[in-house]
Amino acid sequence: MTGGDVDIAHTAALFADPARVRVLTALGDGRSLAASVLAGEAGLSAQGTSAHLAKLREAGLVTVERSGRHRFYRLAGPQVGEVLETLARLSPAQPVKSLKAGTRAQALRYARTCYDHLAGRLGVAVTAALLEHGALATTDGVPTTQRREQDSISKPLATHPYELGPNAAEIFAALDVDLPAARRRKRPLLRFCLDWSEQRHHLAGALGAELATAFERLGWIEPRTAGHRALRLTDTGHKELAERLDIRTL
Repeated sequence: MTGGDVDIAHTAALFADPARVRVLTALGDGRSLAASVLAGEAGLSAQGTSAHLAKLREAGLVTVERSGRHRFYRLAGPQVGEVLETLARLSPAQPVKSLKAGTRAQALRYARTCYDHLAGRLGVAVTAALLEHGALATTDGVPTTQRREQDSISKPLATHPYELGPNAAEIFAALDVDLPAARRRKRPLLRFCLDWSEQRHHLAGALGAELATAFERLGWIEPRTAGHRALRLTDTGHKELAERLDIRTL
């Protein structure tokens, strides 16, 4: 017998629990974390964290890897991170009840990881600069990273109007990005997300992951707080992005 229709409601219910969302969000930058670390980041008890992780594993949203006596959990793939970003685009902002909460929300909008690539104002600005400098090119006649008419705010970009530009090799080499290595990854070289906070496209896919890795390796970005998706653009990062991509205001 063949299966019936997919049970969207079952999966959607997993995202309806605030505690489970905190667990998934903690894993949203692609890290593998122990349950004890997740409990601290999500503000949950060890027992509660284990229960949520069991449900997420059963649904195929997270995977687990054993290392010695420890288990490390991570998102099952970038598609789970895309669902989180999609829901963020559809969701109202939580009321800010403290200066700390307001600062954290502002930091997420400024720069964050979206699974394993750059998002927020930083991610959008870098993508736009890559387009302006010919590292990327559009194929639909629109010369910007603006949201296209057909882009649904409730879905990741199934298709995108970008390709590598004539200056791709030169620009990515100047950013210490290994373009051949990105091509060898077992995933699409170019993918794009509609950034939930900026409503413009940012670079994802294998090339987006290589770019984020290079920025971190060069010391241009660093986590604002351990265990949080928000990123800080370092003084070196500000200087280098101004010189190499003419990004002077963020």
